[in-house]
Amino acid sequence: MDEPFLLRLPRSTAITRVLNNWFFDNIQVSENWVEEIRELARQGQVVYVLRNLNTMDYLALDHITQRYDLPRIAFANDLHLHPFNGRVNKLMARLGAHRTEEAALRDALSQGRSAALFLKRPPGVLDVAGGATGGRGLIEGDAILRTLISIQRQSKRPIILSPQVILWTSRPNTQGTSMVDYLFGPREWPSSLRTMGQLLSNYRHVELRSGEPLVLRDFLAAEGECSEDRLLRKVVYVTLRRLDRERRGATGPAQKPPDRQRLQVLRSPRLQQVIASMAGHRPEDQVALSRQALETLRDLQAAPNSAAVKFLEVLLDRVFHRIYAGIDVDMDGLERLRQLAKEGTLVLLPSHKSHVDYLVVSFLFNEHNMQLPMIAAGDNLAFFPLGALLRRAGAFFIRRSFRGDKLYSATLEAYVRRLLLDGFTMEVFIEGGRSRTGKLLRPQMGLLSMLVDGALQIQNRPVYFIPVSIGYERIVEASSYEQELSGGEKHKEDAAGLLKSTEVLRHRYGRINIQFGRELLLSDICKEIKVRPNAQMASTDRRALVTRLANRTMDEINQVTAVTPGALTAMALLSDKRRSVSHEELLERCQRLLGVLTSYGARVTPRTGTAGQVREEAVREAVQLFVDADLVEAHEPGDDDSHERRQHRTGSGVLYRIPERKRLELDTSKNHIAHFFVERSLVATAFLMSRQTSVKVPYVRDRVQQLSRLFKYEFRFRADASFQQIFLDTLDVMERDKELVRREDTLEVGAGREGWSGDVWLRTYAAIIRNFIESYRIAARGLRFLVKGPMPEKDLVKKTLSVGRRMFLSGDVELAEAVSKPALHNAFLSFVDEGYLTSTDKKYSLTASFSNEQAINTIEGRIEGYLDLSAV
Repeated sequence: MDEPFLLRLPRSTAITRVLNNWFFDNIQVSENWVEEIRELARQGQVVYVLRNLNTMDYLALDHITQRYDLPRIAFANDLHLHPFNGRVNKLMARLGAHRTEEAALRDALSQGRSAALFLKRPPGVLDVAGGATGGRGLIEGDAILRTLISIQRQSKRPIILSPQVILWTSRPNTQGTSMVDYLFGPREWPSSLRTMGQLLSNYRHVELRSGEPLVLRDFLAAEGECSEDRLLRKVVYVTLRRLDRERRGATGPAQKPPDRQRLQVLRSPRLQQVIASMAGHRPEDQVALSRQALETLRDLQAAPNSAAVKFLEVLLDRVFHRIYAGIDVDMDGLERLRQLAKEGTLVLLPSHKSHVDYLVVSFLFNEHNMQLPMIAAGDNLAFFPLGALLRRAGAFFIRRSFRGDKLYSATLEAYVRRLLLDGFTMEVFIEGGRSRTGKLLRPQMGLLSMLVDGALQIQNRPVYFIPVSIGYERIVEASSYEQELSGGEKHKEDAAGLLKSTEVLRHRYGRINIQFGRELLLSDICKEIKVRPNAQMASTDRRALVTRLANRTMDEINQVTAVTPGALTAMALLSDKRRSVSHEELLERCQRLLGVLTSYGARVTPRTGTAGQVREEAVREAVQLFVDADLVEAHEPGDDDSHERRQHRTGSGVLYRIPERKRLELDTSKNHIAHFFVERSLVATAFLMSRQTSVKVPYVRDRVQQLSRLFKYEFRFRADASFQQIFLDTLDVMERDKELVRREDTLEVGAGREGWSGDVWLRTYAAIIRNFIESYRIAARGLRFLVKGPMPEKDLVKKTLSVGRRMFLSGDVELAEAVSKPALHNAFLSFVDEGYLTSTDKKYSLTASFSNEQAINTIEGRIEGYLDLSAV
């Protein structure tokens, strides 16, 4: 029997050897892809479906299926492979010119082989110039599909159409036609020569992906009786849609020229309505405002550029590998995002602790061949040359404040809405600015509200809001944060500062960790608050929706934040009030704390520990990181206390001590995971403040409730339960863990566990939040400055920081990290809610009831009462 038409090419030709060995072997093929094809082959006969006719696609797929011992491709339609094999002419002659492709396909499938089906032929020069196809390409696979349908109807074995996409380039398509398109084929349907160029420039990221398979037998049964042409069109439509969905999930929507995008944004009905309202009836004013809106768009607009992305890819690959030990990624979450990107639009909502945040998610998505996000960045980063580079990497720049600027707000909203409507992945830092303390800041609603408005207008595809936790063992800006937290002024970002930042390259900062929370849909949140999701929602319902989305996002970020060796080690060191701690004692503390975190279901990085057991090497590496950064001193008995000896010695037998001046910087690492302990810490603090061995439950409950109100701006508390329920749940877990014993309406110290008494557990929990209590005590003493009259917040905080430093030196407060500007800011906000202060025109003043020093002393005394002075 004759072999089928267009058999597998011999690999002996020079061209195929070069392609196979140098290029095709480097194409990324996941184990999931291989297993999926093998499973499909067990279920039926696999027909690989590719969108457009391309010789390189066939050669690559042919090589990969052979490499993984998958069903051989014995048929491919419409290919002309003569340049790759001089013996093809002889093969054609042996098969006979009269032989049709339909007959060859039947022969291939009858022998149990696979086939490759190209649905479209790319338009030629005349097609593109004449617009004959509208840029969509010419459909050439109808006859082959008719044959497949006919074969399937005559066979019990299912034929499975498996859509295949080879991502030769991660660059999105562009609208419009260039001279390169005329010469080498459009980017959407590249010629083999253009594909070769894409392969050379993108060899690290070329990837083979498969879309959702179509079981032809099941599809025919579901469609029932319908005409052959209608059935054919449905198969083509479904298959093309799955192919396009797979490609779009990786490259994103087609890019428009910047000027065209600006004009499209300017035509937004809402923006036009604002312009008309502001201009009144004067046409010349409308023109002037329209020009102003266009200028605003030029200032904020992103201008993605593949050359800039490639430059940043090379630069960041070197920089990240130089200063970080690696990036730990929630791979299950990343794969989930890859699938969601095929179905809808992603809005990434990451935590924000460092300028590195702007780069690391894009770096990760680029490494894994996912659509790069459009990033909302502050215009403080728009300085040359960084701004130009970030803009070409997908950043758009927003003013830090535009309250009252109606035109700017409407222009920004129209731009954000257009990006969502076009299907771009967005990245917005929900906290607004960077957290200097390691804890989450309060969510900012402005830009999030614009995103919600845009998402409500999209009816044909879902918009997924994705909470993202980005964590660091040590933050690059930690030293500058320490200065700001201590009262120093924030330095403006500029080119000079960028040059100084090269100092960063001389240090190591541990590992980055990225975790993805559950996707949030507006429709689900609307069900929670019992409103209907639509673009005409009442303003009160819309505010409730945005608020619930923001709170759910922040809670999800906290929940998925991973426990890293750096955060765990910093907490273990800072929660021990002794002057120094041995390496062995540090390991024990890390193990105890990790056990609590594991019981709460916290994510723990594999490097930190497994099955609830801490890795000794992880703790040693983390403390070494802190020692090298002069955040921790390492001592051995008999050493000469020299800096050189302290800098490199960690491990068994070593004592660790935190210099007082470095506690505030180390506290930033601790606070990454402090939120997991807040409830137990409040209960422990309330119990210990009684200084009794037996305490009534109502007493503890009332003190915990007071602390919760006091710290409402400091910590995030669960929004899915009442205070009473959270309190009782916390008592239950502390009783289960033998930290407390409840006898009817009384609490007593428990027996403890894992070598620690219940008293040690309670004091450890209390130590985690002690610095915040001391900060609020400092803030209370600072209220004396207001006895003489109102004072701007900035001046009040500055003077109170000086008071805090004196209190630390005199021993009134124990912890150096308590002298913290953000904590004082939060304390004054809380004092307003408590009725101690009023705030008018950004100035604080005392209320009538607390306008004298004696009343102020009662405030400080109340807060001081929460501080138990016993050592851990």
